[in-house]
Amino acid sequence: MSDIRLAKAEDVPRLRLIARGAYAPYVPLIGSEPPPMLQDFAADIAAGRCWAAGDPALGYVVAYPREADWMLENVAVAPEAQGTGLGRALVAHAEALAKAAGAPAMVLYTHAKMTNNRALYPALGYRETGRATQHGLDRVFFRKVF
Repeated sequence: MSDIRLAKAEDVPRLRLIARGAYAPYVPLIGSEPPPMLQDFAADIAAGRCWAAGDPALGYVVAYPREADWMLENVAVAPEAQGTGLGRALVAHAEALAKAAGAPAMVLYTHAKMTNNRALYPALGYRETGRATQHGLDRVFFRKVF
């Protein structure tokens, strides 16, 4: 398992490649590039809210405080590292940061057509809290109480 570290500015090109590779299968299902493919990694890194696994990175997670909870905004693993448990490790890392900061829960949303995500999050202890269409996207919301 790769070490998880704060992402660096030099990671931006690699993080973009990971996002494109990880989310590309969803483009035909959704009909457009999902927001994670357009992530502003430079801004996230500058804000200290992006962590990378490995050097060169094989995956990343973007998470930060949002109101009382923490938001798990984006997590992705390079296609060649998928199925290794790295995605779970990245989510666990973000949860540990949230817990250490005193957050009562982690929240996230995913696209309704991202069925793999919709199956993974409940397996990690997340509970679906609602569905809505936002910015033309059908979203499913989840929350995990610590």
